[in-house]
Formats: sequence, structure tokens, C-alpha cells
Amino acid sequence: MSIFSDVPQAPPVAVFKLTADFREDSHPQKVNLGVGAYRTDDCQPWVLPVVKKVERLIVEDNSLNHEYLPILGLPEFRSASSKVALGDDSSAIKDNRVGGVQALGGTGALRIGAEFLRRWYNGTNNTATPVYVSAPTWENHNSVFADAGFKDIRPYHYWDAAKRGLDLTGLLDDLEKAPERSIFVLHACAHNPTGTDPTPDEWKQIAEIMKRRNLFVFFDSAYQGFASGSLDKDAWAIRYFVSEGFELFVAQSFSKNFGLYNERVGNLTVVAQDNENLTRILSQMEKIVRTTWSNPPSQGARIVSKTLNCPELFAEWKGNVKTMADRVLLMRDELKAKLQALGTPGTWDHITQQIGMFSFTGLNPKQVEYMIKEKHVYLMASGRINMCGLTTKNIDYVAQSIHDAVTKVQ
Repeated sequence: MSIFSDVPQAPPVAVFKLTADFREDSHPQKVNLGVGAYRTDDCQPWVLPVVKKVERLIVEDNSLNHEYLPILGLPEFRSASSKVALGDDSSAIKDNRVGGVQALGGTGALRIGAEFLRRWYNGTNNTATPVYVSAPTWENHNSVFADAGFKDIRPYHYWDAAKRGLDLTGLLDDLEKAPERSIFVLHACAHNPTGTDPTPDEWKQIAEIMKRRNLFVFFDSAYQGFASGSLDKDAWAIRYFVSEGFELFVAQSFSKNFGLYNERVGNLTVVAQDNENLTRILSQMEKIVRTTWSNPPSQGARIVSKTLNCPELFAEWKGNVKTMADRVLLMRDELKAKLQALGTPGTWDHITQQIGMFSFTGLNPKQVEYMIKEKHVYLMASGRINMCGLTTKNIDYVAQSIHDAVTKVQ
């Protein structure tokens, strides 16, 4: 009898199980619309040209070594990352009240932020503080905050299935009713999984209530630049909240916009009231990191740092990011047009109204099951599809498959 005999079998992570099922499928027209990664029009991963260039520079730089980084990470990476999020002219940066923590991807940034908040926000070791996540949200949000020790994780209204858009009324109502000092996880842009973002005017309404009711803002920024093709446009909400005087956290990921999925490059940007508060916050962050991963890896951070801190490389990177964003926008236009041409029942305007990598199609679970089993088109049970999985070669087949699913399965 093993001492681990009572360990239950955990269910598989849905998106990785979907990919495994796709790989085992031998159908010649199979399509994977589940994986959350960019694909070219040949349905292949893309190493950004600027990343290849910087990797060569790193290899040839004899001044570099493999010594430990500081616990909080590569300083020039942290400062450049925060500047990308907040803008070159950020008053918070000028006031020396912004700091960063290099993390293992956006997930690591979320976890370090969550761990700090559980220990020190609204009193010490306060596990009872409510944490609000959107309904629906990225599946890891609930788990990250639960594993950090929070006991009260609640959904807030976000997706209106009937109109296939933002439920602003429900969202604002939840903000008004939430206990003061509750923590709200907000998607900075390209909401995952719906692809539906508030407009600037709607963000202003959200900010007004959160400021008035002393609610804490924790932005998850996984797609800056990747959503619209503009770094500034995709960071609008973050920068507006900072301009309104919020103390807040921003979990940044460079997986999508640098294509560095397996390097796990992330940053937790901290905006504090003043430098004295920032110094104390980062001192506690350092303690948390020390017992979590001790020191972060250097390769991915060096790639991002060299790119963001060199004007020529920075400009090239923005061009690479726009290439990816433009392809996604093109696929949105094409899919909507093809569904409309087929006369597929319902409205499909939401496909082009949504933004970023993902689209919430509106397909129900039975229609999704039909898509997978009968058409070999793999997508999440929620009806979420990755627009990057669409190509000029498979979009006709996918559109026809959606049409068939909608017309044959209720």
C-alpha cells in the first residue's frame, strides 16, 4: 500500500486535453481552435523576427553570464515593462512610486500579487477579503486566488449572452454592491474568453464606482499590443486608472506579444501611493519570491529588456506585434462575412466587435460537441475559439461547420 494511495486523480486541464485529443485525431481536415497561442496562415508557431535578432545579440554578448539575477528580477526588464504598461509620460513613474517584480509569466505575476494581498491587504493574513472575477473569466483566475488562500471568490456580471456583448448594467451593479475594499480582477484588454472590452466611457464609469467605494484594482494584461495592434490603445484602461490616483497591480505577460510562451516572461507592476509605500511593498514581495522560485530565469527577460530598451528594436517589435494583430482582425472579418454569406441563423456582428485572440462564438455545448465529433473542429466547451487557428486554407470549412452546427443542433 502506497502512502499516496488516497491521492485522487485530478481532472485534466481542459485546453491541454483538447489539444491532446486534436493530436490523436487523424481526420485530414481537423482544425484546432482551442490553443491559446498565435499561429501563422500556415497554422504554424511564429518566432518573431525581432526575437531571433535579439537572441543572436545575447549569444554574442561576452559580458553576459549565468549568475543569479536579483530576487525581484532583471532591473532593466522590470522598469521597461512597467513603462510599456503605464506609458513614457506616466506621472506615477516620474514620482518614483512604480516598481516591478519579474515573474514566471502572467500567471506567476498574478500569484505573487495574490499572495501579497492575502498576507498584507486590508489587514494581515486576511483570507476573507472578497475577490471578484468576471463571469466568465480565464479559468486560472479562480485557482490562483484560491491557492493563495482567499476563501471568498465571487463572480461579477460581464457577459450578456442574449446580446453577445458586455453586461455593463450588471457589472456596475456588482461594483456598487461589493463590500468596500474588495479586490476586482479586471482584464486590461482582449478579455479572455469573450474578447469583449468596455469602451473608454464605460471604463470611466467602472473607475468612478471603484474609486468611490474603495475597491482594489488588479489588472491582468496578457495581450497588450496583440489586441488592437497599438500598445497605447490596449493600455488605455490601465493608464486611466493610474491617472485617477488608484493604487493598483498589473500582471503583465509577454507570452503572446513576444511569442515567448515557453520562456515564462512576466512582470507584476505595482503602482503605490508614494515611494515609501512602494519600498515596503517590494520588500515583502521579495520575501514571497524568495520562497516561491527564489530567483527568476534570465533568458526571456533579457530578450524583452533588450528589445524594449533599444529604440530600433522596439520599433521593429511593434511592427511584429501589429503583423499578428492584423492577421487576427482579418480572420474576424472573413469569418463574419462567410457566415453571413451562408445565411447562418443569428447575428454574427459580435465576431468583429470583439477583440484579441479569442472570440466567444455563442455556440452552445451541444453545438460544440457536434463541431468536435462530426466536423473535427476543436474548440472549448464554452464556445470560445482562438481566431489565430483560422487560416485562409481552413476558414471556409470552419464557417460551413459552424453553419451546420447552428442549423442542425439546437
